[in-house]
Amino acid sequence: MRLIACLFAACLVLLTPQVGSSQTYPNRPVKILVGFTPGTAPDLAARILADRFAEVWGTPFVVENVPGAGSNIATERVAKSAADGYTLLMGGNSALVINPSLFEQLPFDPIRDFAPISQVFIAANVLAVPAEVPVKTVAELVALAKAQPGKLSYGHAGVGTSQHLGAELFKYMAKVDIASVPYRGTTALMPDLLAGRLTMSFANIVNVLPLAREGKLRALAITSIKRSALAPDLATMAESGFSGFEAVPWFGLVAPVGAPKDVLEKLNGETVKTLAMPEVRKKFDELGLEPVGNTPAEFAAVIKKEMPEWAKVIKDAGIKLGN
Repeated sequence: MRLIACLFAACLVLLTPQVGSSQTYPNRPVKILVGFTPGTAPDLAARILADRFAEVWGTPFVVENVPGAGSNIATERVAKSAADGYTLLMGGNSALVINPSLFEQLPFDPIRDFAPISQVFIAANVLAVPAEVPVKTVAELVALAKAQPGKLSYGHAGVGTSQHLGAELFKYMAKVDIASVPYRGTTALMPDLLAGRLTMSFANIVNVLPLAREGKLRALAITSIKRSALAPDLATMAESGFSGFEAVPWFGLVAPVGAPKDVLEKLNGETVKTLAMPEVRKKFDELGLEPVGNTPAEFAAVIKKEMPEWAKVIKDAGIKLGN
């Protein structure tokens, strides 16, 4: 009888859906951590996906903002969370590609600690100045900086972000001295930029364009290789005399390494499907974001390819932690 009972119990275990399996996932709330403040591009994109996932699966997907340290805080938290698919990261190239070349030690390894799900979007930054700053072109900004070495300032969303590296690359290429002022996200620096307490910022297009249209900021150039359909008259940095200049952020969903493969596949499938929806693409277009939606393998290949590329830029420009 004891043997029969044991066999019966073993059968029940085999027949019972396992925790983390796509058959039962998600059966409780899922957190998506974002290393930036509310209202920023990754936050808005995460909320669009979270709303869709909750609608499809009938389970809450909660976006949690954990800004600071160039998104390292949020990234570390996800890296050290349970590998069950219930804690995800909307991670950008700042944490997953760039920071390993800026920080001597990181509490996570982008390759070792994360399982890519899908890239979500690519965006662009815009070099913007307050309306009262007496420059209308990038060349005039360079001249102003050379006339007042060390007296101008730029705000950025954290060490290692594309806004930070974009400004440092600009300083290196233009051979100017401009002070760095870090903030906990783009939205956090906007009041100081609008008030003229900062001279400039390479801020996300989502945050800059509405204010530029209102005349509160002046957009000088965009950091993507090609012009944006949202602002076709805005020249690129390359067209403004900085050949090869490109500093754009991208973001994607990742989970802690070890998350069940079928759960990752389920998340990937719904992410790709959501990003292909016309109404979602329209929302992304309005935000100035280019939706992606690729396979985990393709996303992993992007990370591995860009790591050495940005490492070279950082080394050549002499960018160091704390700049």
